[in-house]
Amino acid sequence: MTSSSADCAALMPISDEEFELLRQLIYQRFGINLTDQKKSLLVGRLQKLLRKAGYGNFKSYYEDLLNDKSEQKLSELVDRISTNHTYFNRERTHFEYFFQTALPAVVQRLRQAGEKDLRIWCAGCSTGEEAYMLLMLMQEFFGSEYSQWNCGLLATDISSRVLEIAGKGVYPEEKIQALPQNLQNKYLKNTGGGNFAFSEALRKEAVFRRFNLMNERFPFKKPFHIIFCRNVMIYFDAPTRLNLVKKFHQFTQPGGYLFIGHSETLGRQQNLYKYLVPAVYQKGLS
Repeated sequence: MTSSSADCAALMPISDEEFELLRQLIYQRFGINLTDQKKSLLVGRLQKLLRKAGYGNFKSYYEDLLNDKSEQKLSELVDRISTNHTYFNRERTHFEYFFQTALPAVVQRLRQAGEKDLRIWCAGCSTGEEAYMLLMLMQEFFGSEYSQWNCGLLATDISSRVLEIAGKGVYPEEKIQALPQNLQNKYLKNTGGGNFAFSEALRKEAVFRRFNLMNERFPFKKPFHIIFCRNVMIYFDAPTRLNLVKKFHQFTQPGGYLFIGHSETLGRQQNLYKYLVPAVYQKGLS
């Protein structure tokens, strides 16, 4: 018997009832829709966790999740079942549109209104590459005027693990290869060991917080001018996606922008945002 087949033979079995309980819990708490075809993926990703913690079956693990007041186990669960795959300058055309079109338009409206409070939300920020990308572009756009604005951004994710990485702002050399050289030179410092770190000055412009997009109510006091939520809704079914889009719309400033992933769609049922270019939408001014 090969090692791979031995591993398969050692997999802890999951009953239809246990899978359904976990599937419903994951859907209710995170909006992630696991179909029957994902059963083996769920079992494979949770095996090591269950054996290490000494669970005899998936039912006892499920009951522990329900009783976990700290939600630490739930955070660990979503870490295992979500991909968190990201990199700098991912879907580059979005950052070009942000820098050349969306940001100038928002800033012009704010200047006309005599305001300097720019609010940007990176929802589902993962390990922080997208957030730092936006911050660098904002500083490039404003230049020496940046300090005169109330800028920065809010970056949220459901996973405590990825937020810890994002907050440190340290990335291996292979991670930053897609960054334009001028941005690498200006904002990153070689810390040795093949790692590069963002300056404290840039890092403090991002507020990294744990936040569940499935929360019934969003706690924000003011709407955002620009929201990035890319490659997050691919995990959601149509009703969950539509409900989230409604909440985003509620917290988007009139004339504000929503960026989603190129592999995603808002669906034909929504008429809240106007389509601009692939995966970029705008809320009406009125």
